[in-house]
Amino acid sequence: MKRLYVIHISFNSEYIFDILSTCRDTIGFHKLIRLVYKPVNTVVLFALFKENLSEICVANLIAGKIFKRSIPAHTGKTGILTEHLAYLIQLLRIGNYNIAVVKGDGIGPEIVSEAMLVLDKVGEKFGHKFGFQEVLAGGCSIDKNGIPLTDETIEICKNADSVLLGAVGGPKWDDVPSAKRPEKALLGLRAALGLFVNLRPAQMHKALADACPIKPEIIGDGFDILVCRELTGDVYFGKHYRRESDKGWGETGADDMNYSVYEVERIGRRAFEMAMKRNKKVCSVDKANVLETSRVWRETMHRIKDEYPEVEYTDMYVDNCAMQLVRNPGQFDVIVTGNLFGDILSDEASMITGSIGMLPSASMNESGKGMYEPIHGSAPDIAGKGIANPIATILSCAMMLRYSFGLKDEADAIETAVENVLNAGHRTADIAAKGEKVLSTSEMGALIREQL
Repeated sequence: MKRLYVIHISFNSEYIFDILSTCRDTIGFHKLIRLVYKPVNTVVLFALFKENLSEICVANLIAGKIFKRSIPAHTGKTGILTEHLAYLIQLLRIGNYNIAVVKGDGIGPEIVSEAMLVLDKVGEKFGHKFGFQEVLAGGCSIDKNGIPLTDETIEICKNADSVLLGAVGGPKWDDVPSAKRPEKALLGLRAALGLFVNLRPAQMHKALADACPIKPEIIGDGFDILVCRELTGDVYFGKHYRRESDKGWGETGADDMNYSVYEVERIGRRAFEMAMKRNKKVCSVDKANVLETSRVWRETMHRIKDEYPEVEYTDMYVDNCAMQLVRNPGQFDVIVTGNLFGDILSDEASMITGSIGMLPSASMNESGKGMYEPIHGSAPDIAGKGIANPIATILSCAMMLRYSFGLKDEADAIETAVENVLNAGHRTADIAAKGEKVLSTSEMGALIREQL
């Protein structure tokens, strides 16, 4: 019987991970995965053992290899981490992954179906099994249930290991009361799952460089940016109200912008951890020369940056960042910012790649569970025609494998397959140049699966 143990270590994590990796056969585990955990300077090492050993035995076994002494089997500087254990055991013990699937509206069903086939192919190649449970959310849920998000959908998504989303909304539901619009499903799922960070990569594929609106001499060898946007705070979640102007100018709208130290620490550490896996650069974007909210943001970021001495840290005002993204996008690695600024900057970063249909995104909670979706909309004008680009959804699955499941090799395989297909000149309508052959949604999906 295989058994999962979670080892909680708050210092020298890379060194310890390397030691455990070299002791694979001696210690006797099948898997060793490193994931970031919430507390300061803390990582979690997940070890899947060949034998059904007791927890204290495992703790002392690993402690003996690393620290040459015994340790207690409880949460502490070194010990067994019990929080979120039930979720993680199901996730890693036997290689089975339960995914809640929200195909949604418009082109959602077409692109998500192709992504599911890619995951099946990955499972076949690497020995995993992905189970899919389809649920309704958005306009299709309004049509059937009268509301965009039901309790049943929420419960299924909460119990799943991850959520794969297509797109929601469309002109069909434009006249629905605002409280019941399809987009409310997204907000409801984010709240129910505790998703606080949105990760949106903006990468220039060399094969699509001609589609970039920026001059070749500016983009150079390309760029690879990750926008890390806080998702549950800021002006979007402050108080919204109207009042009479003190100056007698009539009705005035007001929206409260605020961030707590805890919220900034949480998103800041996630950004630093992402940077540690990339090019080790973090740019924090704010408007601290004007906004008190941003001054709290900057002061907090300055304090926690010292926890990551290997990462090059810079501050940048949001207006300057908007300019620098089109002036010199290659200077950025990880951009971390609040909800409002992130909403705008992530869209800008996406558009300079040349095609919004190529870009994935992830929204994650503190335990690593996430909702993965393409950044484009439901495109109702092309729904049902079989011409939508499925690549953004397929790349969203790669993010799911990497960030929620810890399956780096599998994620790399998907991304390499996509790159190979693009380098071979294959295109869907949205990225095809004049005169190029245009592939259907299913044809593009099939070529990517062939590369796997």
